[in-house]
Amino acid sequence: MNLPLLQPEPMESTEPDTLSPIPSDSLGNQISKYKTMFTEAYKRKPIPYWILLFISIIAMLVAFPASGILSRVYYDNGGQSKWIISWVAVAGWPITALILLPTYIVNKTFPTSLNFKLVLSYICLGFLSAADNLLYAYAYAYLPASTASLVASSSLVFSTLFGYLLVKNKVNASIINANVVITAALTIIALDSSSDKYPYITDSQYIMGYVWDILGSALHGLIFALSELVFVKLLGRRSFIVVLEQQVMVSLFGFLFTTVGVIVSGGFQGMASEASTFKSGKSAYYLVLIWSAITFQFGVLGGTAVIFLASTVLAGVLNAVRTPITSIAAVILLHDPMSGFKILSLLVTIWGFGSYIYGSSMDTKSS
Repeated sequence: MNLPLLQPEPMESTEPDTLSPIPSDSLGNQISKYKTMFTEAYKRKPIPYWILLFISIIAMLVAFPASGILSRVYYDNGGQSKWIISWVAVAGWPITALILLPTYIVNKTFPTSLNFKLVLSYICLGFLSAADNLLYAYAYAYLPASTASLVASSSLVFSTLFGYLLVKNKVNASIINANVVITAALTIIALDSSSDKYPYITDSQYIMGYVWDILGSALHGLIFALSELVFVKLLGRRSFIVVLEQQVMVSLFGFLFTTVGVIVSGGFQGMASEASTFKSGKSAYYLVLIWSAITFQFGVLGGTAVIFLASTVLAGVLNAVRTPITSIAAVILLHDPMSGFKILSLLVTIWGFGSYIYGSSMDTKSS
């Protein structure tokens, strides 16, 4: 399936050049402008583009929160190994490979030729992904899922920063405001640091959970920007196949790096012991790990696809939008405590997302 260049295209302004006495910022006019903007954007792209983008967005917004919840279920039921959780995050790479292989046959095409720069980029991204997964594994071990997801919303700040520095994505006042607001939300969470700490977690572990979470978010933003840079500089935006190819190779190298860590830490030997002492039973232990691998793989595949189909900006927004989804799911499914400070932080975070989305749409409209 060959798709056209998948970047937002310039939109011709539908507004007159001269000032109108009718207030242009009325609610009705704003709705009309956005309706026109989205209609024109929809008409510019083929139907397969929108289908793939929709599926990719759903994958991010469903699979990533599910993966985070499953990580917390693992720890709540007696799981201890951070290496195992980071390993299952990339152990699902054969799923993408199984999706990729038939596409070569259907599209009558061949794999992208490898060169030194491309292989090196895959190795670097694989190593960064392995490190990112390990950081998040430590964060979810020490923090409730709702808190960890709120702190992880800082990835939007880092996606903006690295997208601007590496890919030259545009930044305007609304996007800067969004980053300031989300930083304020993280400060609010810190003010209520004692309300949701598990009794078996020490103060130092709880603090380090915040540190690992923020570092993981920074690395996540860097990975998003570097992935888009690979598409722009090395792979091009020829077809959706390159998304699958990149995901297979990056996950494969991430899997190899993480497997070495699991072997050195004795994680594989400890799996049998963990399974036997898992509170929900041995079968539940393996189901948690299997579904963690499946959901995380689909989440990362969705994120990579969004970067390819749109940009790091949209991927960063969606990666942050999953924060309220994860937080609400954690409160409902895991009975996470939801204090007044955490609710305020969640509302402020949503405000930041809205500002970011508005700023991004303004850039698209004025480009």
